[in-house]
Amino acid sequence: MSVLSELEPKKVFHYFEELCKIPHGSYNTKAISDYCMQFAADRGLEAEQDDTNNVIIRKNGTAGYEESAPVIIQGHLDMVCEKMPEVEHDFEKDPLDLQIEDGFVTANGTTLGGDDGIAIAMALAVLDSDNIPHPPIEAVFTTEEEVGMEGARNLDFSKIKGNMVINIDSEEEGILTVGCAGGFRFDAMLPVAYEPVNGTVLSVHIHGLSGGHSGAMIHLQRGNANKLMGRLLNHIRLQQSVRLVELGGGNKDNVIPADHTAKIAVTDAEAVKALIREMEQIWKQEFGKDEQGLTVDITETAADQMMDETSTDRVIAYLDLMPDGVAAFEREIEGQVETSLNAGVVKTEAEQVVVTHLVRSSVESKKAELKERLYRLVRMLGADGIDRDEYPAWAYKADSVLRRRMVEVFKEVYGKEPQVVTIHAGLECGIFMGKRPELDCVSIGPDLFDIHSYNERMDIKSVERTYKYLLEVLKAMK
Repeated sequence: MSVLSELEPKKVFHYFEELCKIPHGSYNTKAISDYCMQFAADRGLEAEQDDTNNVIIRKNGTAGYEESAPVIIQGHLDMVCEKMPEVEHDFEKDPLDLQIEDGFVTANGTTLGGDDGIAIAMALAVLDSDNIPHPPIEAVFTTEEEVGMEGARNLDFSKIKGNMVINIDSEEEGILTVGCAGGFRFDAMLPVAYEPVNGTVLSVHIHGLSGGHSGAMIHLQRGNANKLMGRLLNHIRLQQSVRLVELGGGNKDNVIPADHTAKIAVTDAEAVKALIREMEQIWKQEFGKDEQGLTVDITETAADQMMDETSTDRVIAYLDLMPDGVAAFEREIEGQVETSLNAGVVKTEAEQVVVTHLVRSSVESKKAELKERLYRLVRMLGADGIDRDEYPAWAYKADSVLRRRMVEVFKEVYGKEPQVVTIHAGLECGIFMGKRPELDCVSIGPDLFDIHSYNERMDIKSVERTYKYLLEVLKAMK
């Protein structure tokens, strides 16, 4: 049974609901890529799919637009898969459980994938139309955007004719994004050794934090469960004997982690429990109303082995000392984050604990500085690290025909000026322009809230207005 069938624009929400029936987390995009190829075949549209499941669909311009310059409509096929701990949902095979609530589309206990399913739905609605005036369209759907923009990196730009790119991967209506931060991932690899467990084993679970997008929401100073656990463990270590058994927190490096569980072996369990409760109260005072759900659970458990003293000290020191959050604000744009990093994932492996960071900056020298600091820290602790998936910033283009046209159309549609901004998040436009510097890119999108979290929601009326704006932009591109 359709949940969104009564919503406008009907075709956009129809295709969004169809996409939500297909599991499409990062690295699980073959089925949704095949769906797009079948969509094109059913309508006689030219299309191609590459080895990384990127899809390009082409449609000729409508009457009077046949010789107009092609316009690229671009979005990504993969979504971030996050769910509430108590929700049973298999992102590998289960469709999303869509709901309509107070003017928003949400998914029951999981991420919605409005980032970036709404872009694909809007593009498919345009491609399926027979009454929308538009220039030649190249719909470019990439994969694995959420895990390093791998699809964009592998995209063969010799297959693409257009130079104007309308990217629909922004989350705030009324804003034209014309630049973004670059970034890279860094894995700190902390070696560990074990010995037989001694003492009482406690499982300490930090949870109930807000989480959220590690770029767009990093300035909100939400609690990072991995960083908080480092602070808590160091607080304990300074006053009581403690050894790590195992620990882990976060699932995605581009999500501010909302929970972390550490198992520790202690000699005085009651004293350690008191220290944990003490720190919990300190956090509640520090965060105030911003993290009202913050909770620390303590249970006694069992284990056969624990990390030795050197390993324990190394891991706790790294989690406590690692930089995290906003590192610098832009000097020319008030309130805009320039440089940040997010310790998104901590996991215990057989012989090491791995901490994965996502570093972002619009200034290459600041990005390089953070890379040097992370390498220096791991090596001082007798560990190692590796940086990967580096991508460039998307620099503001002073002379942009597309931006001027979209500003003009925005004023006609909305009766006011749009905000024209650069953002502290990664967009594929940076990868595209690195390959084709002559590209002219603007990113737009409807209002999406709490993306990359199970509280994600999409404003229905904002989708309708944004789609109308997109159609007017296409109409103006004669």
